Amino acid sequence: MAARRTAAAATAAGSGEDSTSLELDELMPWSVRPLRTGRTWVSGPDPAALRARWERLAAAEGAEQERLFRPSRSRTPHTPVAALPGRSTAGAGAAAGTGRFAREPGACPDPVRILHGPFDEQWLLPDHRLIDAARPELWRVGDGRQLFAVEHGYVPQTAGPALSVTHLLPDGHSPAGRPGRIRPLYRRPDATDPNLAPGLLDVVRTRLGPQEAGPESVLAWILAAALPSPSGCRIPLPADAEVWAAGVELGRELVRLQLRGARGGERPRLPGGRRPYVRAALPARPTGIVYDAEAEALVIGDGRISPVPAGAWEFTVSGVRVLELWFGRRAAAAVGAVPDGVEADGLEVVGGRGWTPEWTSELLELITVLALLDGLRPRQEALRARLERAPLISRDELRAAGVLPVPASLRRPASVLGHQEEGPEGQFALL
Repeated sequence: MAARRTAAAATAAGSGEDSTSLELDELMPWSVRPLRTGRTWVSGPDPAALRARWERLAAAEGAEQERLFRPSRSRTPHTPVAALPGRSTAGAGAAAGTGRFAREPGACPDPVRILHGPFDEQWLLPDHRLIDAARPELWRVGDGRQLFAVEHGYVPQTAGPALSVTHLLPDGHSPAGRPGRIRPLYRRPDATDPNLAPGLLDVVRTRLGPQEAGPESVLAWILAAALPSPSGCRIPLPADAEVWAAGVELGRELVRLQLRGARGGERPRLPGGRRPYVRAALPARPTGIVYDAEAEALVIGDGRISPVPAGAWEFTVSGVRVLELWFGRRAAAAVGAVPDGVEADGLEVVGGRGWTPEWTSELLELITVLALLDGLRPRQEALRARLERAPLISRDELRAAGVLPVPASLRRPASVLGHQEEGPEGQFALL
């Protein structure tokens, strides 16, 4: 039976229809495309470098400012735009303007923390004049209670999670493959209007028990059970309450680890004796990273960090090793190295100040998170094995309950009536 179900699922994944699992798009219908900055210098791992780039651009004039800005069809130094939600000049502190940058750049806005692809927390200059497609609908619903599910790019025959969860604004960047979609858990601020198919919670409460039927429980199940496919994440929905409870418990632990102590949670920690430490100081300008499997150590020039479990080093997303990619980005930023195809005297080279102590702390935390996530893989494999044998809630049952098909209106952002935002050149509008 399990073999037949697996074969049916594989066939369905290629045809776009699967009787044994649902598309994530059917369960969380509202999704947003990844951010498109249009210029690489507006984000990076060091907020001090972003401020230095801003100051350099604001001090430039005329053709030099235009060159440094790197104009696109959507943005030039002369483009007036609406403020990003929550970033109006009417607010307190440094905030982005809405007039033409060339005429009135204003003060540098405070960089905001974002998730730059899976497990990489970086910084962004939150000025709509600098970003081609900032996805204001995400900024509008991002608050202290929002969570975002982010699909990873699909790469055939690779290991790794199909999606991740974050409380930060995600840019949706994928290290390889086609970028996935960003799905907020709630369609409105203050954790209201769950981004779930209508009636889904009622079906879950009826079949699986009211104690496990909140929006965050559904998100936890999705994170634990998601399967990658060419058409996007697929989610089997069990009809067995025990299987559901086990998946929700596992999913909550996955969420806790990925939030890294945010929302009042406990910061991830490995057991004593397994916690990574800096055994030799990292160089100011590291050029490479090597994993010593026998010693369970990361070797970075003359620097050394151990113990580092092999599961943390080998942890991949979309076929790309997370630790290696994370390190490479910061090693380049430390010396102001620029990506291929970028001008060697552009803003990307501004602000390189060597390897920072903050990056070392972040590296230790990332090792911890990846090691703990790798440690949960046996539980995920056991859950998938149980799902091979367990009865599932079918698409037909959801259609009969009115959950599917999802109304087209739920695939669009919710209106935020009475929400005032600053438009181009300081005008205001109600959204």
